[in-house]
Amino acid sequence: MKDFNYIIIGGGCAGLSLAYELEINNKLENKTLAIIEPRTNYIRDKTWSFWRIRPHNFEDCVIKSWDNFSIHITGKTNYINCVKTPYQSIDSGLFYNKIIKKLKRNKRISFLKTIENLNVGDAIIFNSLANIKFDKNKLWQHFGGIEIETDKKIFDKEIMNLMDFDCDQKDSVHFFYTLPYSENRALVESTWLSNMKDESEKNYQEQLTNYIEKKLKIKKYKIKYKEQGKIPLFYPEIVKKKNEIFIGTAGGMTRLSTGYTFLNIQDHSKYICNNFEKINKIKNFEIQKKYKYLDKIFLKVLTKHPGRMPEIFYNMFTVNNEKVVRFLSNKSNIIDDISIILKMPKTIFIKEII
Repeated sequence: MKDFNYIIIGGGCAGLSLAYELEINNKLENKTLAIIEPRTNYIRDKTWSFWRIRPHNFEDCVIKSWDNFSIHITGKTNYINCVKTPYQSIDSGLFYNKIIKKLKRNKRISFLKTIENLNVGDAIIFNSLANIKFDKNKLWQHFGGIEIETDKKIFDKEIMNLMDFDCDQKDSVHFFYTLPYSENRALVESTWLSNMKDESEKNYQEQLTNYIEKKLKIKKYKIKYKEQGKIPLFYPEIVKKKNEIFIGTAGGMTRLSTGYTFLNIQDHSKYICNNFEKINKIKNFEIQKKYKYLDKIFLKVLTKHPGRMPEIFYNMFTVNNEKVVRFLSNKSNIIDDISIILKMPKTIFIKEII
C-alpha cells in the first residue's frame, strides 16, 4: 500500500484547480499528493464561462471576453453592457495543459488511474466525484453545442447572446446561447432547463442545425468542435467520511439557478489553500445560504411555470446590469437582492415562499 499525504479524486476542473492553487502557493512542499484520474490524454472537452467579477488564475486560458451581451425573447431584445465585469469563456484544453504542465514539474505529485493500492486511512482526501444518480424526474440544465466556422464574416464579435428564448419551449425552458469568438467563428449551444423525460429535447444537433440555418441564416459552415453535458440543478447526497472534503459540484459549488460553477470552484480552492494546515478542523466552505434559499424558490417557480420563465429572465436583466451580475456571481448586497426580487412576478413567487 502506497502512502500519500493528500489525495484528490477526480482530475477535472475542481481537482486540477485545487492542485494548482496549492502548488503555486507552495502548500505541497515536503508533502505528497496523488491525483486520481482514469484518462491519460487531456483534450478540450468543455467551455467554462462566467462574468469576471474578480481576477483568477486562468486569464491566459480565456478564449474571448465580451463587454456586451444580449437577452432575446419573442418580439424584443435587451442589450446590456458589462465592461466592468466582462463575460469570459475558458478553453478547457488550455486550462488542462497549463495545470498539468505545472504539476508534473513536482516529483511529489503523482497522477494515478485508480485509488486501489493506496493507504487512504491517514490521507486527507478531496473528492470531486458527485454521488449523483441520473433521475429523469429531477431538474437538469442539459445542453449540446458546436463551434462553427464560416467563410464569410457573419458574427459581431463584440457582443455575445446569453439567452435567445425565441424557440420551441416544449413546456420546458429552452434557449440558445451564442459566443462569437471572431467574425467567422462562434460556439452555439442549445440549452434546456428541465427534467429529462422528453427524449426529443436531447436532439441537440437537429435543434442547432435549425437554429443556425433558419434563425442565424447561415447555410455554409464547418463544425470545428462539439460538446454536450448536463448539470444537476439539485445538490448531491453527501455521506461525510473522516478526512474527506468534497469539492466542485460534489461539494455544492454549482449555483442551482444558473449552473455557474467555475468561479465558485476557484473561491473554494483559495479557501482550502488559505486554511490548508487546519482544513479538516474548520467549517466547510459553501455558497451563502441566501442564494440557496432564493434559488430553491426560483426553481420551484421554473418547474411549475416554465412558460413564464423567458419573461422572468428578461425582466431580471432590466435591473442595473452590475447588480444582476453581482447577484448571479454570489457577490450581491441586500440592495442588489431587493432590486432583483422586485422584478419578479409577485403572486407566483409569494405562493412558493408560503
